[in-house]
Amino acid sequence: MKKHTIMIAAAMLTLTATAQETYQDATLLRPELNGTARYVGMGGAMEALGADISTISTNPAGIGLFRHSSANLSFGIISQQDAPKMDGADKTHASFDQAGFVYSMRTGRNSFLNFAFNYTKSRDFNNILHASGRANRSSQNQLTYDKADKEIISIEEDKNGFYSDNLSSNQVDLLHMNYTLYDPQAKPEWRWGYYESDTYDMLRQQHGYIGKYDLNVSGNIKDKVYLGLTIGIHDVHYNAYSEYEEVFSDNYGGALLVDEQRITGTGFDFKAGVIVRPIAESPFRFGFSVSTPTFYDLTTSNYTELHVVDKNSGRNAQGYISSDYDFRLNSPWRFGASLGHTVGNMLALGVSYEFADYGKTDNREIDGYDIYGGETSSSDRAMNYHTKKTLKAVSTLKVGAELRPDPSFAIRLGFNYLSPMFEKNGYKDVTLNSIGNYYSSSTDYTNWEDTYRVTAGVGYRIDKFNIDLAYQYNTTNGSFTPYMSFYEAPETVKVSDKRHQVMLTLGYTF
Repeated sequence: MKKHTIMIAAAMLTLTATAQETYQDATLLRPELNGTARYVGMGGAMEALGADISTISTNPAGIGLFRHSSANLSFGIISQQDAPKMDGADKTHASFDQAGFVYSMRTGRNSFLNFAFNYTKSRDFNNILHASGRANRSSQNQLTYDKADKEIISIEEDKNGFYSDNLSSNQVDLLHMNYTLYDPQAKPEWRWGYYESDTYDMLRQQHGYIGKYDLNVSGNIKDKVYLGLTIGIHDVHYNAYSEYEEVFSDNYGGALLVDEQRITGTGFDFKAGVIVRPIAESPFRFGFSVSTPTFYDLTTSNYTELHVVDKNSGRNAQGYISSDYDFRLNSPWRFGASLGHTVGNMLALGVSYEFADYGKTDNREIDGYDIYGGETSSSDRAMNYHTKKTLKAVSTLKVGAELRPDPSFAIRLGFNYLSPMFEKNGYKDVTLNSIGNYYSSSTDYTNWEDTYRVTAGVGYRIDKFNIDLAYQYNTTNGSFTPYMSFYEAPETVKVSDKRHQVMLTLGYTF
């Protein structure tokens, strides 16, 4: 253990607000492709083609193309390719993906008024991540030490141990203050120091989902203009468990940080869309859509445990910290444009584009109550500035085709490209003067790159019943770093997220 003296200063603050952290935001907001098997099989490129219930949340006007009432139910299996083994985690799991119906009413010779409800699993968090590399004689506990040495955080002692109420400290810092940096058995002038590390190893398991409940009203004007409006409710269930381990240099021992996190809550948004068929004699059409931010009201619970072993001194220390807090999060606006065309009853072609600037995600602090007892909030400026520098606008391109060699049988293909959400040189800044940083229980971050999706599917109709099968392959690579550093830097290693999804939709038209 490297011994140094360290300045201890008092900094007392009353904490009345809470917020979130950029990389955790990205985990919640990362877009996925899900819905009916027909929608997924065509790569989701149905925003202008419409007449599929999954367009309720991408272009609500697509529901206006229904001419009959219908109901659908979708489920399947998702498997993570090359997932490492981890106790209590399974790389393959069943998934309930979608359930909904459309009620269609004729209001004129060529006009309809439709109502729809749909549940979709918009985000599947199930994932196992493993990353290991060289620490290069840096360490997570040295980061805490350096923050104190640079007076970014201050440390105060009371009868319960050491603490810091600076917003630039976090739960990891607090644990290292008490169980790693301070050695009560050493001489007073040498009781503060840090361990250097040779290697690190991270193993994290995530599970849970975001369920989206959409209510829609839509219709068309003389079969030329289609309009739709959707109100969405989002239900968040996120759980994560991680084990982060470092091996100290010079055979000193090592440290193990175990972290459990749970995020629950709800959100809501509004979506509007239009589809236009400009030429009466042609089925060609184009569409536009807009979605407000999703306004999340969330609660997070953390339990973090630290174990430290020093083989030379025989030191064996361990401690834990837990916390619960509420926060708000507003996602960015989303805008979409799409084209669709059909050739008789044999071929359907679709292209869709969506834009969302995730750098404009709004982390909000709950700072009081209004006269009616409701919570009020304001933007966390420090964290939002970091988000603006770290996340960026994402463009999503979707193309798809459906071929019907027989009226009762369909073959589908699709492709998606998503540009990166993260700036290449982005990092998790644990020195921010932000309440979102204060309650953070991890220091690692992953900058995910482009995402590619390839989809395929088939469908079969028997009278009023339809059965659809789809396959989706989703792949993205990323760069994992265990912590930011001021001096020696740990190795950044490559990680990947590759998923296979098989899903089935059962439908009935009435």
